[in-house]
Amino acid sequence: MSLVWLRVAAFLYGLASVSAVAALLGRSREVWRRICVPLAVTAWLFHLVASAEMLVAAHRWMPVGMHEVQSVLALLIASVFLAIALRYRTLSFGVFALPLSVLLIVVPALGPDKYTFSSPVIRSGWLYLHIASLLMAYATLIFSLAASFLYLLQERRLKDKRSPGFLEWLPPLDTMDQIAQTTLIIGFCAMTLGLFAGSLIAQEHFGSAYFADPKVLLSFVMWGLYAVMLFVRRSTGLRGRRAVYLSSIVFLVMLSVWAANLLSSVHRFSAS
Repeated sequence: MSLVWLRVAAFLYGLASVSAVAALLGRSREVWRRICVPLAVTAWLFHLVASAEMLVAAHRWMPVGMHEVQSVLALLIASVFLAIALRYRTLSFGVFALPLSVLLIVVPALGPDKYTFSSPVIRSGWLYLHIASLLMAYATLIFSLAASFLYLLQERRLKDKRSPGFLEWLPPLDTMDQIAQTTLIIGFCAMTLGLFAGSLIAQEHFGSAYFADPKVLLSFVMWGLYAVMLFVRRSTGLRGRRAVYLSSIVFLVMLSVWAANLLSSVHRFSAS
């Protein structure tokens, strides 16, 4: 039964992740705020029961295997998030804490053994989704970086009271800031989906050892930096030069991870 509870927890964490992002970055925020914490608490309860049953069945109180470590780590991350959310009435940390919990327990929720896709077509679909989502994340970050850079140019022109000149084609500052923010949100969702799909595909060949690959860990670090950038921009209203610097750093890290993944044996599985 622990697998059933873990799968329910993963599903509810996913719903809570969507509601957390919508509550902080989308419209109708109050509606999403009211359902985010109840979803996360319900997921946490199922997760707690699943982890307890898993350890009891193994006749130990400390996690040992990779699946057990991932599940308990995800439980602790969700626990810290809920403690902060309930104590300080903020969902800001849910932008990265809840999706991270999903990414950590998705493989343990598939079962103790390596999961095998029912058909090559389904596996190919997940692979294409993995590639397309990560490419979308790169593309949207490029647009966000460009919008932030153009924002900086337009802001400097307005402060210096220069004539429009060749910059007259630029949209207003608010428009460019909205473009930069919106593309960041889309890119973060795409990257999360891409890592989720990649985790499902790779565990078929490597099992939980997939998460021990340094390049895979670097990919999750990149995702964490992306989440931090999104959180900082939203919470501080970061614009102009600092926004360009922050986006540039994350983009360079993403390029480094992409280059490293090209050399990783984990990323040499095919769609066939």
